Amino acid sequence: MAVDRVREQRARAARVAVAGKRVGYLLFGVAIVVFLVGLATRFSDTVSDVVVACLIAGSVVLAPAIILAYAARSAERQDRERGL
Repeated sequence: MAVDRVREQRARAARVAVAGKRVGYLLFGVAIVVFLVGLATRFSDTVSDVVVACLIAGSVVLAPAIILAYAARSAERQDRERGL
């Protein structure tokens, strides 16, 4: 059985997208937790810096991961519709 390189690359892209989504959502979760801890305690500049950094990093990681996951899923669906 021959290995379809396109599908292999697509599967790899889907795995990268899943990992990126996990990291991105984890960073958003950390930002929320740090924000809530900051509200419950003393909201310092450090808390603010961590929240902003996590939100920026989460956005940078999550946006391409969502797009990549959508693209891989769409390509697989098109292949199935064409009978490939």
